[in-house]
Amino acid sequence: MNIYQSSGLFKKLLIFLLGITLVTACDSIQAKEKILSGDNYGELHDQGKLRTYYFYTPKSYNPDRPMPLVLVFHGDDGSGRSISNVTRFNELADQKGFIVVYPDGIDQKWSLRGNGQGRVDDVLFVSALIDHLQQQINIENHKVYATGFSRGGILTQALACKLPEKIAGFASVAGSLPVRLKSNCQPKTSISMLMINGTNDRDVLYEGNDHTQRGALVSISDMVDFWRSHDQCTSSNESPKFSKDQVKTALYTGCNGNSEVWQLAVVNGGHFWPGGSSTDESVNKFNAKLRLNASETIWNFFQRHSS
Repeated sequence: MNIYQSSGLFKKLLIFLLGITLVTACDSIQAKEKILSGDNYGELHDQGKLRTYYFYTPKSYNPDRPMPLVLVFHGDDGSGRSISNVTRFNELADQKGFIVVYPDGIDQKWSLRGNGQGRVDDVLFVSALIDHLQQQINIENHKVYATGFSRGGILTQALACKLPEKIAGFASVAGSLPVRLKSNCQPKTSISMLMINGTNDRDVLYEGNDHTQRGALVSISDMVDFWRSHDQCTSSNESPKFSKDQVKTALYTGCNGNSEVWQLAVVNGGHFWPGGSSTDESVNKFNAKLRLNASETIWNFFQRHSS
């Protein structure tokens, strides 16, 4: 074979490889362009299971412009769609310009550790989901956030321990830190954490649970102190913030890496999402007097932090 024949083959090979690259790039672009604003549903395979999620892209979504991502985790016996109705994050996403994703737990529950009997590790699932979403949607990778209610709030605490390199800010509502996890929770980065709990919560007790279906949970004050200590916060500001002292706030700043630890204690509040929708009229009446919107508060907190 002479040099001219070799050159010709090289050109054909180069054109072929460029063609493959262009097709792959076009496929990737088309995948993102298929995502429409409004309600969407997705799925992925992880740890041998088919996982599903509901997500909402705001009217301002443009596949050429990255947007922040908020992950919202439901409580036991809930679903992605049900927690979206409670929290009303979709309305806020339209107003503020972010994508919100509501994953579904297997059998409507979350598992913090897998085993050989078919249980999955949902921390690993969330990590895989973030990777998956980054391929499907144009996400600001340094502005990925996690929040959750009840068992979803407990999962959020676990994510802060185990997945801080992928998530920039965390907010748990009616959740706490598992006792089993606390001793092994040693994230290498500072953690920005917002915690909202009712002082009269009968499911996640303010003084801690020795044993529940969720496992033993530390007290809310111990949870707050844990994150303050981890972030080495040097200053605190504790004062009533909302009407009639119904919500007592404690904001800890001067923390490593410009992180913050913020606690909102809803005085006489139960196991609920402040400011959310509910089928319980007593909760709706309490919310009307409370004037605290947890979803707005969480988003305002998230906006101050990026990874």
